[in-house]
Amino acid sequence: MNTVTLLGFIAGTLTTFAFLPQVVKTWRTKSSGDLSIGTMGMICTGVFLWLLYGLLIEDLPLIATNAVTLLLVVAAFVLILTYRKRDATPEPE
Repeated sequence: MNTVTLLGFIAGTLTTFAFLPQVVKTWRTKSSGDLSIGTMGMICTGVFLWLLYGLLIEDLPLIATNAVTLLLVVAAFVLILTYRKRDATPEPE
C-alpha cells in the first residue's frame, strides 16, 4: 500500500468514526432534539455522492470509508426520525 492510499484510509477512518459518538449518544439517550434533520439529510446525500464518486474512479479508500460513513449517517438519520416521531406522539392518559 502506498503512502497516498494510506493517507486516504487514515483521513477517511477519522471522518467516518466522527459520526459514531453521535449515533451512540442518540441511541442511548433516545433523544434527537438537538440534531438537525436538514443537516443530516445533506450529510447523508454528500456521503452517498462521495461513495458513488469513489466507485466510479475505483478508489478503495473512498469506497470503504464512505460506505461505512453512509451506514452510520443513515443510522443516525433513522434514529432522529424515530425519536422525533415518538416525542411528537402524545402519551395515552
